[in-house]
Amino acid sequence: MRSIYARISLWSFGTLVLSLVAFLGVTVVVSFQNAHRTGAFGRVQSLELEGAMEAYESGGPQKLNVFIERLHKYIPGKHFFTDANGRDLLTGEDRSAILATAVPEGSPPKRFRGPIVVMAKSGDGRYRWIAEMDPPPFDLLSYLPYYVLILGAVALVCWLLALTVASPLRALAHTVDRFGAGDMAVRVNTTRKDEIGELGRAFDRMAERIRTLLSAERRLLQDVSHELRSPLARLSFAAELVRTAEDREAGVARLKKEIQRLTDLVGALLQVTRAEGDPFSIALADVRLDELLHEVVEDCRVEADARGCSLALRSAAQLEMSGDRELLRRAIENVIRNSIHYAPSKSAVEVELDRAKGMARLTVRDHGPGVPEEALGEIFQPFVRVDDSRDSSTGGVGLGLAIAMRAVGLHHGRVWAENARPGLRVLIELPLDRVARDQG
Repeated sequence: MRSIYARISLWSFGTLVLSLVAFLGVTVVVSFQNAHRTGAFGRVQSLELEGAMEAYESGGPQKLNVFIERLHKYIPGKHFFTDANGRDLLTGEDRSAILATAVPEGSPPKRFRGPIVVMAKSGDGRYRWIAEMDPPPFDLLSYLPYYVLILGAVALVCWLLALTVASPLRALAHTVDRFGAGDMAVRVNTTRKDEIGELGRAFDRMAERIRTLLSAERRLLQDVSHELRSPLARLSFAAELVRTAEDREAGVARLKKEIQRLTDLVGALLQVTRAEGDPFSIALADVRLDELLHEVVEDCRVEADARGCSLALRSAAQLEMSGDRELLRRAIENVIRNSIHYAPSKSAVEVELDRAKGMARLTVRDHGPGVPEEALGEIFQPFVRVDDSRDSSTGGVGLGLAIAMRAVGLHHGRVWAENARPGLRVLIELPLDRVARDQG
C-alpha cells in the first residue's frame, strides 16, 4: 500500500477496532467480577442459607423441599443444601464434587464461561448452601448502537487526520511535478506551521534559488554569445587581412590584438566561473590588506602611466583580515583598473584604505564621466556597459566589477558605487574580525 492517506486511515481504524474489542473484554470481565462480589452473586447466598437452615431444622427434608421449590420460582438455577462433607440433606446424594468447584461467597469466579457455582457456609460449619447459576447476560445488541456511534465519530476523526496529512503532500507532489516540467514560477505558498509546512517552504526556497540560477545562466549564455560575436568577426576580418593585405605586419598586429581581446574575455569568464562555481574552495589565510593594496597599486602604475594618468595612494597601517589573498587581489585590481580605464589624461586615480567600525574600507575614485544614477547598481552585473564611454573599445569586457563584487561577497563584505561629480567612486568594505566562512 503506497498511499499515505490509505495507510493512516487503515492504521487509525485498526487501532480503533482493537481498542473497542479490548474495551468490550474489560467491560465484561469487570462487570462480571463486580456483580459476583456485590450484586447478583453477593450476600444473597447467605440469606438463602439461613432460609434453608430454618426450614430444615423446623420441618426436616419435607419443609426444605418446599423452601427450595418456592425459591426456584423466583431465582433460576440449581440449589443444594448439604452437610459439611457434601451430602445432600434433601436427596441424600453426594455433592462433594460440585462443592469442590464452588467458590466461597464474595470471592472472584474461577472461570468466566459456563455456570457459576457459589457456596455459602453456616456459622457453625455444619451446613453448606450451593447455588449453581448461569452468569448474568451481557446484551451486546443493546450497546451496539452506542458503539457504532463512537466508532463512526472516531473513524471520521481518523479520516480528517489522514486528509490533513495526505492532501498537502499530494499538493506538494503536484507542485514538484509542475516545477520539474518547466514551470519555474510555481510555488507551494503554504501557511502551515508543522513539518509539512516547513517542507513546503524549503521547496519554495529551493525553487527560487534554482530559478535565479537558471535565469543567471541564460543571461550569461546570451551575454557570452553576444560578446563573442564581435571579437570573432574582427578576428575573421584580421585573418582575411593577413592573407590579402600588402602590409602583412599590420595585419598580423591586428590579428594578435584581436586574439588578445578574445583571450582576455575567456580569462575573465573563467574568473567568474571559478568564483561562483566552488565558493568553498577559497584558501583562508591571514592577509595584510595594506601590503596587498601597495602591491596591486604598484602593478597598476604601468597601465596608468600608459594612459597618461597617475595613482594616488593613501593607506592606513596594518589592516589584517582572514580571507583568500588571490581573490582579494583580483577584486582590488579589477576596481583600480576599471577606474584607470575611464580616468581622463593627466588626472589622478585616488586610492584610499582606512578602518571604519571594525571594517576595512577601500575607496577608489576616478575623475571620468561617471555613470547615470539609475545604473549604479547595474555596473556590477556581467557585461553591463551603461554608455558609449564605457564599452569594449576601452579594452574591458564588462566583467571586472562583477568579479570584484563576487569576491567581496565571498568574504562577507560589500561593494557599491556612487557618483563623485566628477568621476565615479567605488567603495569596498571588508570585515576585519570575521573569518570568511559559510561561503555561497
